[in-house]
Amino acid sequence: MTTTRRRFLKLGGAMLGTLATAALWPLQALAARPDDAFRSKTLTDLEKLLGGKPTESADIDFKTPDIAENGAVVPVSIESNIPGTREIMILVEQNPNPLSAVFVIPNGTRPAVSTRIKVAQTSNLIAVVKADGKLYSATKETKVTLGGCGG
Repeated sequence: MTTTRRRFLKLGGAMLGTLATAALWPLQALAARPDDAFRSKTLTDLEKLLGGKPTESADIDFKTPDIAENGAVVPVSIESNIPGTREIMILVEQNPNPLSAVFVIPNGTRPAVSTRIKVAQTSNLIAVVKADGKLYSATKETKVTLGGCGG
């Protein structure tokens, strides 16, 4: 099959469009990043930025160890059973910046995340779920030990 000028231009245009889309895709994730929320120093300031105090909910399955031997890598997993979940956030009450992570949950995706976070000292860890414009939370205390000695 011979390549005509018209066919070559169509193919080149399609490839250029694909590359432009791939190059701009990460900017969509950066646009959703709440910079001011990550800079907040207290839970009260953070709650103002998020739109209010979350309501405690039993529909959030929040798992984190009772005692963390190394505060630099504390495993956390959160699964939301609340319909319409759009975001899952992890807050650490005693950290210098309480907001540790924000996960945006696309439509049709199971609202569950698992990660490791840094916990500066023994503190309440808070899972916040945003669903249908409302905030829900689950709280669990995690003790951070020095050298893994417990207590």
